[in-house]
Amino acid sequence: MTNTAVTPEREPAVRKATPGGARTPRRSGRRRIALPYVLLLPAVVLELLVHLIPMLMGITMSFRELTQFYISNWSEAPWSGLDNFSVAIDFDAPAGQALLKSFLTTCMFTVLSVGLCWLLGTAAAVFLQEHFRGRGILRTLFLVPYALPVYAAVITWAFMFQRDNGVVNHVLHDQLGIGDSPAFWLIGDNSFWALLVVSVWKGWPFAFLTVMAALQNIPRDMYEAAALDGAGIWKQIRHITLPSLRPVNQVLVLVLFLWTFNDFNTPFVLFGKAAPEAADLISLHIYQASFRTWNFGTGSAMSVLLLLFLLVVTGVYLLLTTRGRKTSRV
Repeated sequence: MTNTAVTPEREPAVRKATPGGARTPRRSGRRRIALPYVLLLPAVVLELLVHLIPMLMGITMSFRELTQFYISNWSEAPWSGLDNFSVAIDFDAPAGQALLKSFLTTCMFTVLSVGLCWLLGTAAAVFLQEHFRGRGILRTLFLVPYALPVYAAVITWAFMFQRDNGVVNHVLHDQLGIGDSPAFWLIGDNSFWALLVVSVWKGWPFAFLTVMAALQNIPRDMYEAAALDGAGIWKQIRHITLPSLRPVNQVLVLVLFLWTFNDFNTPFVLFGKAAPEAADLISLHIYQASFRTWNFGTGSAMSVLLLLFLLVVTGVYLLLTTRGRKTSRV
């Protein structure tokens, strides 16, 4: 009696639950598929508005004779074809020579800045892997340059590099007695080294943070086994740390390269609209070529050439690093 009384009551519940249970996974599956696209939609819209559309407009401007006479309606500027590109790469003309010199200066600046940022960041991250008192305080202090706003940090350095009242000359000349007279850091040849110091100071904490996070994935057993085999600290770094950090370093170096080569804020805030010849980075040079002479067509052509150069370098770098990674795996 008990079984026959319960069965009719349960059957409708089971039958009703079955269709609903069949539809619920489909709906949840569709929601799971659609959720990533919905979350990415604001980023895609901002990418279009902030990067892609201005980039396409800049490419269009590079093929027009866009001067101050057509700023109000740039779409009516005469079509110039490749004339702007010819002016930019004519290294016998003053404009081409200035662009080539700025390009070479930027290359040397980028190599030194990226190399020093990676070296200081890796050394600090490896050093702070060991447990000791005050390690947390040092980690926080090392990240301060990365947390500060760029304008506040660079303006502070501009005051520190002042010839008569700056802290740098006070320490180097007045306290240590280096040089016969206080040096000019924001003009002349020393401006390159001042710009390099500021770039490395605000860039190496990013390398430190990235490498420090990557070091957490290296098992401590490997270091203990190497120590038992008699390997010192330098051999451990060479044969364990650096090979384990290779995938992270490949991305880190590329990001630092792109950030440094395109850096506009640092020289603009440090030197103003006109940078010294020794510190004339290509980003600021293109700005001056566009807004100083009001020849936006030539400036846009220079920007397109810079974009093509960065795309080629990035493609070759990714090709070489990917091929090297496959070879090491084999």
